[in-house]
Amino acid sequence: MPVLATGRYLRLRQDNGWEWCERVNSTGVVVVVAVTAAGDLLLVEQHRPPVGGRVLELPAGLAGDLADARDEAFALAAARELEEETGYRADRIEHLTAGPVSAGMTSEVLTWFRAHGLARVGAGGGDASEDIVVHEVPLDGVEAFLDERIAAGTQVDPKVFAGLYFARR
Repeated sequence: MPVLATGRYLRLRQDNGWEWCERVNSTGVVVVVAVTAAGDLLLVEQHRPPVGGRVLELPAGLAGDLADARDEAFALAAARELEEETGYRADRIEHLTAGPVSAGMTSEVLTWFRAHGLARVGAGGGDASEDIVVHEVPLDGVEAFLDERIAAGTQVDPKVFAGLYFARR
């Protein structure tokens, strides 16, 4: 399969009329559904250059992208990303499911986890390259919160709506 371009984390491929992206320099992507003991869903908000604005998302990130942890287990990556982005540590990470993000455009597969037994251990906000705002939103009011944010111009990643399914199960 011909490679059209390769960047730090993405490769563009072409085969038999199809063009798609695949991840390089990581082993996968993890997404975390986390609800505090008070019943608040943890969401993160950050600027995303590809869409030119701020986006509300579930905590998520790459696995195996750190030079000293290329073989990082997905559950460990989920726990690491949760703490880094939100400041919460989970005492248990449960695997939920895995599946493609956009099967017609990328080979990327998301591996979903549910975080249990959360304890606040820091401020969150991401690493030095990120500017993440953490939102703790009551589950019973999350739709109204999302509607308000959308009306104000913030985009909402559709994975948030899928995460609500898992949060309420």
